[in-house]
Amino acid sequence: MIRLKYHGALPLAREFGERLGDALAARADPAPLLVPVPLAPSRLALRGFNQAWELARVAARRANLPASAHMLRRDRTTVAQRRLSREARRHNLRGAFLASDRVQGRRIVLIDDVMTTGATCDAAAAALKQAGATHVLAAVVLRTPFSE
Repeated sequence: MIRLKYHGALPLAREFGERLGDALAARADPAPLLVPVPLAPSRLALRGFNQAWELARVAARRANLPASAHMLRRDRTTVAQRRLSREARRHNLRGAFLASDRVQGRRIVLIDDVMTTGATCDAAAAALKQAGATHVLAAVVLRTPFSE
């Protein structure tokens, strides 16, 4: 994931995204909309791509599901989570996302690359639910342990 995220190894997004798509296709749920966790505009400009969108795009194609990068956006820039405590992560992300009202009545699968404490997915899911999403699940490629 480090190679994808920080070194632009986009072919890895295909590999990870296809695995994610296979897992989503195996679920019996009604077809959800895949929504990637958005990057802050400054991070997107620096990196040149959003790894969560690259994963969502491939997973959607593989699972024959819709995906949109326009349903959720960063409403403000946050500091990098990497060195923050569990509580600081939650505080850092509180109110950081804004969802489109086009999620009203939709089932959403939130796509991200890595989950450590769940703070990012929780904050993004809260924004989606506030905008009217009926159900929000998170799907991530990697789960990393958190240690303070």
